[in-house]
Formats: sequence, C-alpha cells, structure tokens
Amino acid sequence: MPGRLLAVAALTAALIPGVAGAASAGPEPGRAAIPGYLIQSSAKVSDDASVSKPGFDANGWYPVGSQSTVYAGLLANGRYSDPFYSTNMKNVPAADFKVPWWYRADIKVADPSQRTYLDVSGVLSKADVWVNGTRVATKDEVNGPYTRHDLDVTKQVREGVNSVAFKVYPNDPNNDLSMGWIDWAQTPPDQNMGLAREIVVRHSGPVALRGAHVVTKLNVPALDHADLTAKADVRNDSDAPVRTTVSGTVAGKPVSQDVSLAAHEKKTVTFPVIGVDKPQVWWPAGLGGQPMQELDLTASVSGTASDASRSSFGIRDVKAPLNSSGGRQYVVNGKPLMIKGGGWSPDLLLRWDAGRAADKLAYVKNLGLNTVRLEGHIEPDAFFDLADRMGVLTMPGWECCDKWEGQVNGDEKGEPWTEADYPIAKASMTAEAERLRDHPSVLSFHIGSDFAPDARIEKGYLDALSAADWPAAVISAASAKASPKLDPSGMKMNGPYDYVPPNYWYDKAHKDAGGAWNFNSETSAGPDIPTMDTLKRMMTPAELETLWKNPAAPQYHRSESETFANLKIFGDALGGRYGKPTSLDDFVRKAQLAQYENVRAEFEAHSRNFTDSKDPSTGLIYWMLNSGWTSLHWQLFDAYLDQNGSYFGAKKANEPLHIQYSYDTKSAEVVNSTAKKASGLTASVELYNTDGTKKFSKTKKNLSVNGGGAHAKALDIGKVSGLSSTYLAKLVLTDSAGKEVSRNVYWLSTKDDKLNWSKSDWYYTPTSSYADLSGLSKLGAAKVGTTATSAPGPDGTTVTTVKLTNTSPGKTPAFMVDTHLVDSAGAPVLPVSWSDNQVSLWPGESVTLTATYRTADLHGSAPSVRVAGWNTGTRTVRG
Repeated sequence: MPGRLLAVAALTAALIPGVAGAASAGPEPGRAAIPGYLIQSSAKVSDDASVSKPGFDANGWYPVGSQSTVYAGLLANGRYSDPFYSTNMKNVPAADFKVPWWYRADIKVADPSQRTYLDVSGVLSKADVWVNGTRVATKDEVNGPYTRHDLDVTKQVREGVNSVAFKVYPNDPNNDLSMGWIDWAQTPPDQNMGLAREIVVRHSGPVALRGAHVVTKLNVPALDHADLTAKADVRNDSDAPVRTTVSGTVAGKPVSQDVSLAAHEKKTVTFPVIGVDKPQVWWPAGLGGQPMQELDLTASVSGTASDASRSSFGIRDVKAPLNSSGGRQYVVNGKPLMIKGGGWSPDLLLRWDAGRAADKLAYVKNLGLNTVRLEGHIEPDAFFDLADRMGVLTMPGWECCDKWEGQVNGDEKGEPWTEADYPIAKASMTAEAERLRDHPSVLSFHIGSDFAPDARIEKGYLDALSAADWPAAVISAASAKASPKLDPSGMKMNGPYDYVPPNYWYDKAHKDAGGAWNFNSETSAGPDIPTMDTLKRMMTPAELETLWKNPAAPQYHRSESETFANLKIFGDALGGRYGKPTSLDDFVRKAQLAQYENVRAEFEAHSRNFTDSKDPSTGLIYWMLNSGWTSLHWQLFDAYLDQNGSYFGAKKANEPLHIQYSYDTKSAEVVNSTAKKASGLTASVELYNTDGTKKFSKTKKNLSVNGGGAHAKALDIGKVSGLSSTYLAKLVLTDSAGKEVSRNVYWLSTKDDKLNWSKSDWYYTPTSSYADLSGLSKLGAAKVGTTATSAPGPDGTTVTTVKLTNTSPGKTPAFMVDTHLVDSAGAPVLPVSWSDNQVSLWPGESVTLTATYRTADLHGSAPSVRVAGWNTGTRTVRG
C-alpha cells in the first residue's frame, strides 16, 4: 500500500473510532501492472504495426500513468487549462478525439520459456491490441470497459524488451456498452476515451490459475458457524498433457487437490467444504468489525510452482427480500439494515487515486451513512478493497440513459442493441461478477437502472451471475420495474431531483412521488451550492455575479441536460422563503441554510419511517454523494472535499442516537440507529421568537427507544400562540446521566410550505406558496468567544479542538456558526473530519468541537480556525 494510502487508513481509523482497516492480501505473485504509457493521436501514425515494435520512435508522444483517459493525459502534460474552472473544458476542441489514440509501452520478459499474458480490462470503449508488431486482438474482441481479456502473448514475446500498444477507439456511450455522464455533469471532450483500469502482465508455467474465490455459507442468525468452499479454474495452456497439484490455504486452513489436464484443457477445482466454528464475521462499519480472510493457492507441476493466486474474502450473509409493502429490505447477518447512502461519482476524467477514494469513503462514515451506489462507473479493484476494510457497503450496477438500456428505454438516449452487443453485455457481467463476488462490502448488483432488461438481456446477465457463484442480491432495476424472471425491484425512482421544501419528504400519500416510504434508489432536492471558498476556485467573478443575480441563467457547472441547466427553481424558493439575496455572500449563506434544512429533513424522514408497520422506508440513496467535478448540484461534499450545509445537515440527521422534529406531525421524535436499546433519556423542546423570547418549553423524561433503527415520539408540540412568523426550535436529548447526546436546532415558520401535487413532474413537485423564513434577517448580532488548540493525533494526524461560547448579554442566539480549518493563507485544510459543525448557541451556552486531519495537509503552515455565523460576523483564530 502506498505511503499516502497508509496515512489515509490511519486518518480513517482516527476519524471513526473503533473501526480499523484490515490488511489486504497484497499483490498476486507473477503479475505486474504496466506502469505507464506514451500516447499519441492515430492521425499522426501511418503504420499501425510499427507502433508496437521495440525501438519505435515515440518522440513527441505524451507520457501518462497506468490508468488514464486521453484528455486526462493531455491535461497532465499541460496541453489544456484546468477543466474544473469556468468554461475551460468547453473550449477544448472535440475534433481531436474523433480518431483513435495510441497507448504504447515497453515491457521486459526475463524468461521467455514461461507463458506471458496480458490481462486487459477498462478499455473505453474498444481497442486493437498489438505486441511486437503483431495484432493479437481486435476492437471487436476487446470491446467495453467491463469485459476482461486474458490474452496469451507467449508466442509474440521474446527475452528482453518487448513493446505493447493499444489502439483505443473513440468512446460513444449511446452506441457502446461503455460509460457516459448522462446529466450528472458536462461530458469531457474525449468522452473518457482511454484506459481506465490497469493492464496487467502475467507470467506462469504451463498451468494458469484463474478465478479463485470462496463461497461462504454463514449460519444465520446464530453466526456461530460458517462453511467455506474454495474454487479455482486451472488451465493447461501448453501443447502436452500435465498433472498439477493445486494447494494452499483458505482462511488459514490447508487444502490440496491433484488435477489432470489434457493439452489446452480447463477445469474448475472445487475443494472440500471447510467448516469454521465461531467465525470472524464481517460487518458494516458501526455494527461490528471488518475482518478479512485470505485465500492463497498455488498450482504446481512436477513440484515446481506454475502459477499462484492470492486474494481476500469476508464471511458475511446478505439477503434482500421484499417486505409486506413490496419494498426491498436488506438484511446483513440476519439483521435488517436501513440503507443510508449516496450516489458515488468518480473523477470526471476517471483519474484513479486510492488515497482520494479513501478520503471520500471516510466522509461517508463521518456522515453516518453506510452505503454508496455505483450506477455504472464501477471503480477499479482497489476501491472495493478500501470499502471492505472501511466497512462501507456498495451497490454496483449498470447505468441508465445510454446504450446499456437502449433496447428497453423507448425513445430515450441509447441505441437499440445489435447482435454484437449481447455477448459483450454477458462478458461484462461475467467479469464484474467474478471481480466483485468475494468482496463483503458488495450488497447487490443492479442489472437495470431506470429500466429493467428484457428477457434475452436478463438471461445473459443471470446466466453469468450464476456461473460466477454470485453470492449477493440481484436487482432488476433501480426504478419500480421488474425483469421477466426476477422479483419486482422493490425500489422506486420517483424523484425529486430539483428543489422541494423540507416537508415534502414526510409525504406518504402520493405513490408516484418520492416521500419517505419504500426503497428510494436516488433522490434529492437538487442544488447543493458549494462554499464560497470552492465557488471562487471554480467560477469567474462575472459568473459569480450571474449566479446570485440571475438563477434562471444557464449554468455550465450544473448539467448538460436542459432540465437541470439552471437554478431557477432553487432560486425562486430561496428568495421566496428567505428573502431575495442582496449579494453573493447573502446568496451563499442562504443557500447553506436551505440545503442544511432540506437534506436533514430528507434523511430524518426516511430514518423515522424505517420501522413503520405500513409502507416503511427501507433505504435512501441521496442523489448524489459527491460530484466528479466542480458542480452546483447533487453533492453532499464538493470536488475539493469541502463541506457545506448539505454535508452537515446529513451528518446531523444521521447521528446514531438522534432527536428530530417531524414536519408532518409537529412533534419531536427520537430515532435510535444503534444496536442497543436506549433508556433513561430526557427530551426537551424550546421554541423562540427571532427576538430571543422563549415561547414554549416542554420536557419528557424516562424515555426509552429500542435499537436497530426504532423510533419513539418524545412529545407533541401542538399549536403555540404568540410565535413570530419565523421562529427557532431547539431540541435536546440527554442520557440517564444528564449528558447531552443529541442537539438539533430548526428554523421554522407559522406559514407552512404548500406543495402543488397535481403539477408534479418526474423531477420535482412545485411549491405553490412558501414558508416565511425571512425573519432570520431580523436576528440581532451575537458574540461568540472562540478558543482553539491543536495537538498531535495518531499516525500523522493533528486534532484541533475548538470551544465556542455565546457571550452575548441578551437573549439572541448565535445562529448557524460554521467553523472552517484554514492554513496561514486562509485556504481550507481538506479533507477534515469535524465532530459537529454549523451549530447554534443561546447566550451562555458553549460547545466543544474537534477537527481531525492529516498534518501533512497543512504543508508546513500553522492551523487556524475561521468562525463565521449567520449573525456573528467572521473572525479567524490561531489553533
């Protein structure tokens, strides 16, 4: 594991106490990734065969890494300006990428008597493969980023330096079973043409060992015994019969089997079942540990190792039945689990960085989430290794709105399938099933997204999954559709994807809408405006002026879709609820409030309804977790890993033991997502006018709430007279010792948001009249005393402790005080994990927050804390 990844793992353990990452199995013997390439346009090459000959003159070609798209490689070579800023990417000439591009590398072969293979996957979208002047595979064979090819190039290589070359053809997601960006972002000018995964060179003797995996059967719910069945394919690639011995260990237990193979014969070795009492069971983070087991096998011929395989697996059980309401209910190790997650986005240019992926997964855990959904863009092996060790569940599947669903999606984008597409789809499913089957973090696979596959496509997928011993659920679609053989999906995709008010999420009456019932596979209120720090990094001053003055104007950093091209719906709501913004600063701070309250309500409504007897909410995938570039929507954190109101609204909602306000019943509820019953709790609610006057106070003692996501009503608030049009609600939950375990502050209105359900569209429900939150502008000034101290944390981290105290003499709360860790230049230090943030304090109240981060990310600077509240002004203190 690279040094930075070790530091990330240490940071992750520091951020999430009690969760340690298990060591990976390490690299497999006899294999090494090609470390990098030289690339060039095919328009500048006259002889294809010459490119892959040793000694070819590649002067003027561009060096790239082991996984790189063409545009990403050219960007790294200084050919273009930062695509994440302004409209720079829009100005890149797409014509440069309408022809194939060459990827060329030299490899060394020390012993040509051994067999040599190229393990090829991740090609977007197809490629001719050449070795030493010979084409060994065509673009019709190496087609699709998910297909995997074991190319035997023994006859083409020689001792010493050899050359390999990939002629990569342009990617077209509407015509290729590939990857596209749909409406998530602007599409890169090369449409991600290139090599998105490592190409691996393998060496072995006459017998190749492939596909080693373990089928696990855990005794549920006792969890006291597991049966492990190891399997592997052995293949004789020589011209003579051989006898091989396959031996090794499964979770430390020895196995061995002799196999006779005719020339060019392949067999599957199935070892006797190994029974394990009191097995080390893998759990999602927060529910237990993440122990990983190892499968170590060697195929030997005449006592000499021919090939070896080393991999990891986890012991766990996943079921996903439909409940009595037809919703998909995931059950892990016998325990029903409320899925709380977000839609994962890779980097827009598919630049893989294991450390950055670990940072993002650490944010998932810090947010109190447990799952990420990968709609297409299924990440490399290292991603799932990270998810296994960090305890983050994953839901991979095929993407919508292009060729993957072109056969079944009517007149939407994506061409209908040809005969050539069916074997590519099945090969893609085979490769992904074999790659992912041993990862305990993988919950299921979606063989459809917006649409379910038809009978012929479904059969190809199901046959591939069955042949691969797929251990997890197979879901027909992420929408409420069913394929011919599978159960209904048990999921819904009813939106919204653009602004709706917080009370929307509590609706259960409209079965074509996205309220908190069933499994909601992707939904949010759309725009998630980044922090001012990020906005200034991604947009010009003129673009920022347009952002706040004219939300109806097209925004390049929103989407290439006409539906999501601007911020008008969000802008109308922001002005209608909070008052028309008077400046960019005012727009951004109001946006943070709107995002916090909305995201909080979305997660709170779904969590509260998890254990309902009728139409429970079994899962929520926030659309999206993050953005692959500098975006104005669909992100809980931004491209630079900065955290805005959306982030902290989600973090607050997903506290393990949590007190919340229910917009539908106007009551206080307590949700217990921990495994154990909580007893002896005290819940209190206080309501305040904007002038600081307390208008309501109520307490409930000796409250008990079962674990596993149960909820209990703490107290009704009822109708309260004398409230200002905008008012504040402070909810506090303390344990039996009087310690505060949850604190939640709401800004509410005596005038409710009214939804026009009859005018609902697939992406939002209009608001016919807005709540009045403009009274927040009348909050008086408040003073916040701040102290900050920093100390070394474990394994290269620093912990900065911040104490905030409202020192105001009157009744005015310090409202929504944000703390940002910054360096000496005032730039945010990222990534960072805050224990809490964006807090509100009444006079005399204090709170202590901690920020944990890698010391190296200070780059030698001393840490400082920038404190900025709605009504407190901004100041920076040394940490």
